[in-house]
Amino acid sequence: MKLSNSFSGALRTFAYFMASGTQSTLQGVDYLWLYGEEPSAIEQVFAIYANVMELDEQGNVVNAKYAEKRATDYLRSYCDSSFKVEPEYEDWEVALHAPPPLKDRNVG
Repeated sequence: MKLSNSFSGALRTFAYFMASGTQSTLQGVDYLWLYGEEPSAIEQVFAIYANVMELDEQGNVVNAKYAEKRATDYLRSYCDSSFKVEPEYEDWEVALHAPPPLKDRNVG
C-alpha cells in the first residue's frame, strides 16, 4: 500500500514552506537556523504533523491546516518560551515512533 497522492501533496507542501522559511503559521519566528543547529526540533515538528494528520476512507487529507498549526505551534513555543500551545499536546501527538529498518525488506 502506498501513501495517497493527497497525503504526499500535503507533506511535500508543508516541507517546502518549512524549509523555505515561508510557513504562514510561523510568520515572525526565526526558525531556519534550527535545521543545522537543533534538528531534533524540526524532527518533532514533522512527527506532530504526521501524528495529527487524518485521512478519509479514500486517503484524502481532511485536516491539513490543523496538522500544520499543531506542528508549527510546537516550533513557535520552542523559539518563544512565552508562547503557550493551546490545547496542550497529548502524548500521541508528540510521540516519536520507531524509524524504519536500515535496509529495505525484499519486495517483489
